[in-house]
Amino acid sequence: MSQYDNVSVVKKANVYFDGKCVSHTVVLADGTKKTVGVILPSSLTFNTGAPEIMEGVGGSCRVKLKGEAEWTTWGEGQSFNVPGNSSFEISVAEGEAYHYVCHFG
Repeated sequence: MSQYDNVSVVKKANVYFDGKCVSHTVVLADGTKKTVGVILPSSLTFNTGAPEIMEGVGGSCRVKLKGEAEWTTWGEGQSFNVPGNSSFEISVAEGEAYHYVCHFG
């Protein structure tokens, strides 16, 4: 799917890590919430409340889930799952940007 139709968008951006990650919340007609954003070159750690599916829609990143020893590379058209009440490290290389849709629940 390349776009979402019939949605509401929260105008104020979610800005994390001094602007290294910026997203907007999108609310679908059925009430489902997602965030659509970009992570600029950096190495960041995110904590989760609810489970998340991170869908890559542009660029690439490396990810290490809590408790894992190895990093995995993810790119456009690929998704990774993050358990609820957990965390993950994400790294985006210089000159890159990782564009994503975060699906909650």
